[in-house]
Amino acid sequence: MSEFDNVTAPPPPPAHTDPVPSDQRTMALAAHLLGIFTWFIGPLIIWLVNKDDSSKAFVNDQAKEALNFQVTITIAMLICFVLMIVIIGGLLAPLVGILNLVFCIIAAVKANNGEAYRYPFALRLVK
Repeated sequence: MSEFDNVTAPPPPPAHTDPVPSDQRTMALAAHLLGIFTWFIGPLIIWLVNKDDSSKAFVNDQAKEALNFQVTITIAMLICFVLMIVIIGGLLAPLVGILNLVFCIIAAVKANNGEAYRYPFALRLVK
C-alpha cells in the first residue's frame, strides 16, 4: 500500500446560494470591457451610477475592480511614455496594452459567469 492511497479528493467548490442576476452580470461585463476602449472613464461611470444601490453589490464590486485596474494601466502607460526617452518605453507600452486587453477579457468572461474577478496586479485606490 502506497502513501497516495490515503489521499482524499479536494472538496468541491462552494455552491452559490444567491446566483447573480443577469442584469448585474451584464453591467459587470460592460465595466470590464469598457476599460479596453475608454480606460478608466467607462468603469468610473458604471461605478458612480451603481455605488449607492446596495442591491447591486456585484456590479459595484466589479466596477471598482475594473476602475482600479484601469488606473493602474494608466499609470503604467504614463511611465512608459516617460521611459520613451531611453527607448525602453516604446517596447513596454505595447506589452502594457496587450496585458490590458487580455486581463479585461478574462475579467469580462468571469463576470458574465457571475464570478467575482480580481486582477492579479492592480493598485486598490478606490475602496
